[in-house]
Amino acid sequence: MTEGTAAVRRRMQARLAYWLLACLLALPVLAQAQPAPAAAPAQSGERTVLVMGDSLSAGYGMSAAEGWVALLQQRLQREAPGWRVVNASISGETTAGGASRIVDAVVRERPAVVIIALGANDGLRGLPLADARRNLARMIGASQHVGAKVLLVGMRMPPNLGADYTAGFEANYELLADTFDTALLPFLLEPIASDRANFQDDNLHPTAEAQAQILDHVWPALQPLLD
Repeated sequence: MTEGTAAVRRRMQARLAYWLLACLLALPVLAQAQPAPAAAPAQSGERTVLVMGDSLSAGYGMSAAEGWVALLQQRLQREAPGWRVVNASISGETTAGGASRIVDAVVRERPAVVIIALGANDGLRGLPLADARRNLARMIGASQHVGAKVLLVGMRMPPNLGADYTAGFEANYELLADTFDTALLPFLLEPIASDRANFQDDNLHPTAEAQAQILDHVWPALQPLLD
C-alpha cells in the first residue's frame, strides 16, 4: 500500500468512525419512535436471515420462486433447518433507501443474520462513494445493534466512471467489513459475470437459470454465520 493510499484509507476510517458513532447514538431513539413487535417466526424457535438488497436479490424479471433468495430458503430447509428467510429486497433500491428502512426492518424481524447486498444502483448512477459508505455503515450498525451477524455483499462497477471511482467503489466494501468485522463477499455476480448468456436482454440482471450459481457463490460465505 502506498503512502498516499494509506492516508486516504486513514481519512476514510476516521470519517466512518464518526458516522458510526452518530448512527449508534441515534438507534435507541429511532427504535422507540417506530415501535413494532417482533414478528412471530413461521415455527417456534426459528431464526431469521434478513436480506436487504436490490433487483439482483428481488428476482427481477422472473417469478419470486426462481430468485437466489428463494433458492436460499429451500437450501436452508434441507441443510440448516430452523432458519427462515425474509427477503426485504426492492428493485431499484439504493444504499440510501436501505438505510432509511433498516431500523424498522431489524426491529420488526429481529434477525439473527442480515445479508446486505446494496450499492449497485448507487454505482450505476455515479452517486458519491462517501454517501454509500455512510449508508452501508448505518445498515451494518443497526443490524449489529440488535445482535445480528452481517454478511456484506459487494458489487463491482464497469470502468466508465473512471478508475478512481471504480477502485473506490470496491474499496468501500472492504473498508466497511474491516471496520465492523463483518463477513464479506466481494462480488455477488462473480461466478456468472463473464458470460453474457447468464444475463437478461438488459445485460444487467441475471437470468433465472443463473440464480443457482449465485446461491452457490453466496452459500460458503453465509454458512458459517448460521452456527
